Amino acid sequence: MSDDWRWLRASETELWEGRPRLTTIAGSVAAGLAVLVAAVWLASTVDPRLATVGLLGIPLPIVAYLQVQRTTYLLTTRAIWVKTGVLGRSVRRVTLSKVQNTAYEQSVRGSIFGYGTVTVEVAGGEDIHFRRISDPRSVQEAINEQIDHGEARGVPGTPEQWQAVLSTLREIRRRVDEHPPVRE
Repeated sequence: MSDDWRWLRASETELWEGRPRLTTIAGSVAAGLAVLVAAVWLASTVDPRLATVGLLGIPLPIVAYLQVQRTTYLLTTRAIWVKTGVLGRSVRRVTLSKVQNTAYEQSVRGSIFGYGTVTVEVAGGEDIHFRRISDPRSVQEAINEQIDHGEARGVPGTPEQWQAVLSTLREIRRRVDEHPPVRE
């Protein structure tokens, strides 16, 4: 897989990358096996030609596996990315300034095995879900940390520097008021 879907800016660096856990395909594997078992049973009890029904169970786990392998979640210093697609490709980039809220959730099984879902609420857009990722709490904390850093970066300089700028502007204003421009 190529990384040509990433177009990071010069000041942007990758902080975390992940994908759904492979256990995500367990349901598709079970469904595929159930179709195969049903086809074998039908072929042995009803008609041997019904064994071909078993072919329907083969693509289920394959497609599910490809969906997991072709899904990538990415957190950078400026944005959140989601890339999906088996036959085609869909890439979504949301800047951190548009993130309104984050949350993570884990089922009982997810808490035991260390996976869950991180939800990112996006202003004016569809929410982003990092589904069945390892250690969702640390991913949510990383996103929140970047949002906090972004808010801190909103105004450059320290309060002391801005006080110095204000003092300079007041001095310029005072001098202009003392010596008004000459009009002819």
